[in-house]
Amino acid sequence: MSLTPEQKATVSTWIAAGDNLSTVQKKLRDAFQISMTYMDVRFLVDDLNLTLKDPAPKTDTSDVTKAKAPAKPAASAKPAPAPQAGAAGADDSADAEALEDDSLPPVPGNVVVEVDNMTLDPRAIASGSVRFSDGVTGKWIVDQQGRPGFTEISQPGYRPTPEDGQAFMQELDAALRQRGY
Repeated sequence: MSLTPEQKATVSTWIAAGDNLSTVQKKLRDAFQISMTYMDVRFLVDDLNLTLKDPAPKTDTSDVTKAKAPAKPAASAKPAPAPQAGAAGADDSADAEALEDDSLPPVPGNVVVEVDNMTLDPRAIASGSVRFSDGVTGKWIVDQQGRPGFTEISQPGYRPTPEDGQAFMQELDAALRQRGY
């Protein structure tokens, strides 16, 4: 079915306003009593050399791995030293001290993740330790299917805050990427 030049101009204004193909299809039926399939509307938009606008991406707030990183702690807080990945003869004692340093005030999201140089657990492809912002420490593993989990926590029944959980996943991802996982 062919449209008149006025109808084509109207379709162009709808697309320029950000309407999607489904909305244009409904407006064609309501405004001009023209029934077109979704694919016909797609071809019409292509024939008119129109470009659809991309809607704002939807974010999944239920997945903490996709959320934005929390704000960095204040400049007065002492940052943990960066791990020396792959350095020959690197001394991990400074990193271990950072995990045990209770002098830092709790800062939500201030989580320190360390990766073991060698993973001895046969269930795991990677392992290490974590210190949450409130001082609770633990041991973690990533199993053969890539799922992270805890093997030990210094406080029985502990559940990290949502901010700490999110920071743990982000720090774990960064640490494992640095090691080539």
